[in-house]
Amino acid sequence: MILVGPTESKLNDEVRRRGSVLAALIDPEDFAPEEAAKTGAAVQEAGASLILVGGSTVANQKQLDDVVMQVKKHVTLPVILFPGNITGVSQHADAILFTSLLNSSNPYFIIGAQALGSMQVKRYGLEAIPMGYLVVGQGSTTSFIADVKEIPPDKASVAVMYSLAAHYMGMRAIYLEAGSGSKTTIQIPMIQAVRKYFPGLLIVGGGINVPDVAKEMSHAGADVLVVGNLLESPNFITEFAKIAKAIQH
Repeated sequence: MILVGPTESKLNDEVRRRGSVLAALIDPEDFAPEEAAKTGAAVQEAGASLILVGGSTVANQKQLDDVVMQVKKHVTLPVILFPGNITGVSQHADAILFTSLLNSSNPYFIIGAQALGSMQVKRYGLEAIPMGYLVVGQGSTTSFIADVKEIPPDKASVAVMYSLAAHYMGMRAIYLEAGSGSKTTIQIPMIQAVRKYFPGLLIVGGGINVPDVAKEMSHAGADVLVVGNLLESPNFITEFAKIAKAIQH
């Protein structure tokens, strides 16, 4: 059994205290290290509780390491890896979402990449947070790269079944993802349904860029809301702060 580490424990405590928390997702493919550091400092000031680093197409290991190191120099928040492949592992992070893309049609993204990356995680002494990853809807980068058999947005029962399977296999987190680059969000009934049956950490991402949507998701039961594409817009600090305020219970 993988024991709960300090980063996961701290995150769970903050969720229990605040109801929902906000995560900023920094993709090393889109941010130079110095820019990532400035963005990390800005979102910390604006109300983020953690920073995720990763993406669907990360290929440059040195770029990933540099981004993680620079971000950690400028923030006190947990910096957690969100890998899309074995190239998404860095020894400098606080923890890694050890992710299985449960509805991929390619076994590589369900268990193959995880097996290949496991010894690297072990050697680095990274805290692993076991997580099931579910992509909902069509047309995202994640779907294309990972051969995803997408869950229809209005089929909450399918997401529930996958989430329960993840729970019974020992995963302590589930991530409902509209997909990298998606213009739509996870529907509220799906979040409510998964929340009803999944007892672990419920993470929701994809297309979250306005306070009202984030507030609805928070009230529906999402523990962690992930904001990514918004960070690339010129006025992201103001909008990010509005979202952080909106999900305060």
